[in-house]
Order: sequence, then C-alpha cells, then structure tokens
Amino acid sequence: MARPSRASRALSQNFLADRAAAGQLARLAAPHRRPVPLLLEVGAGQGALTELLAPRCRSLLAYEIDPRLVPALRARFAGTPHVRVLGEDFLRARAPRTPFSVAGNVPFSRTADVVDWCLRAPHLTDATLLTQLEYARKRTGDYGSWTRLTVLTWPRHEWRLAGRVGRHSFRPVPRVDGGIVRIERRRTPLVAPGAYAGWRELVELGFSGVGGSLNASLRRARPRRRVDAAFRAAGLDRDVLVGEVPPWTWLRLHEVLGS
Repeated sequence: MARPSRASRALSQNFLADRAAAGQLARLAAPHRRPVPLLLEVGAGQGALTELLAPRCRSLLAYEIDPRLVPALRARFAGTPHVRVLGEDFLRARAPRTPFSVAGNVPFSRTADVVDWCLRAPHLTDATLLTQLEYARKRTGDYGSWTRLTVLTWPRHEWRLAGRVGRHSFRPVPRVDGGIVRIERRRTPLVAPGAYAGWRELVELGFSGVGGSLNASLRRARPRRRVDAAFRAAGLDRDVLVGEVPPWTWLRLHEVLGS
C-alpha cells in the first residue's frame, strides 16, 4: 500500500515508527481488560497507533487532518467497522456528549491547543497524549515545579508523566524526545463546584507575580495575617516561589483562605 514518505513540517508531523512505543501508548490509553466505550485519536497519521488502539475500544474515531493520508487510512481499516477515519481537524471536532477517552501522538506545535480542547470537554474521562518530553515534564511537576495550568485544573484533573519515548522512535527524527502525559478527570472533584470560582481566583492571584513570591502575591488581595496562617497550616516557608508549591498544598491554602 502506497504511503506518503514525507511528513509535513507545516502540520508538525513526526510519525511514530517504533511499534513498542506505540504499544506502550495504547496500553496506557486503554489499560483495562474491558474495552474503552469510545476513543478519539488525535492525528492518526499512517495508522501505527490506530492499529493497536482498535482492539481496545468498542468505537474509535481516528482524526487525521492531512488529506494525503486519509485514503490509505480508510483502506487500511475498511474491514474494521468500529473504526471510523475522519479527514478532519481534531480541534474542530465537537466533543461527544457521552463519556470518552482521547489518545494520540500529538503534533508538537499543537499540543497546547489539544490539551485545552480536552480540558474543556465535559465528558472526557482521560487523555493519553504523546508530547514533547519537556512539555510533559513541566505539566506533571517532574522538574520539581508546577505550572499555573496544572495547579488551576488539579481539582478536576490529575496530571502524571506516564512514560518517555526516545526521539529515534519517530520519523522524521525530531530534535527532542517525547513524553506521555496522562490527564484523568476525577470522579469526585477535590473542590466543590460552588467553590471553584474561589479556587480559580486564588490560583490566578498566586501566579500574578510579585518577584515569584507566592506569599507576596497573595497579600495583594488577602490580609497578611490570614496568608501567614495559611502558610503555617500548609507547612510552607514564606519565601517559597509560586512554582515550587505542589497542587495538593494549594488545596490546603484554599481551605484556609477560602474565596
């Protein structure tokens, strides 16, 4: 079967050529014996991951934006009725109204947009995304620091670094290694729905930036005594930088400071 040999730089394509790495990603995306009811694949490419995801789900929607790749994909899975190849941009897709999962080897340049799409989808249960390793480590706290996005979404979504994929597993070979990010929606949010606006306001304030000092940032809108009391309750040093505070410690700060 003829396949395009050249990846598109404009689409930030790096095809996953290592079957072992594709298998690792598929197992993480659908780890249970019971098949995933509905799975959306971001950027099916040449179908290396699609092939391994198909046996693990009851329904698979494989999105591929590159029109050169779609005919071969459809031919490859023509005999697999529960796999539907969609020649569309995943980011333009309407999120399903029933629980679903997302998986994919994400074009590096579109990672932030894909993650944002997933976080906004109310019925998403989990996303397993192969991204640049640096992105995966930053978002999951693997560097020992935490980003605003991770902290902000932590009450509803758990983030973790689930694996690493060497750059030589891709074609063409990119300049950096890949990392597998798992984002799982919590069945029970860690902050009550009625208190989430207060959580968001607190985190935004903390990351608003006064020399990187969380204590100084919070005191811009909270009484100093309350901020100091919250820091003592959370076991934080007053000089701690905002990025050094893990999400679970933010939860303790929120308990004391409220909205």
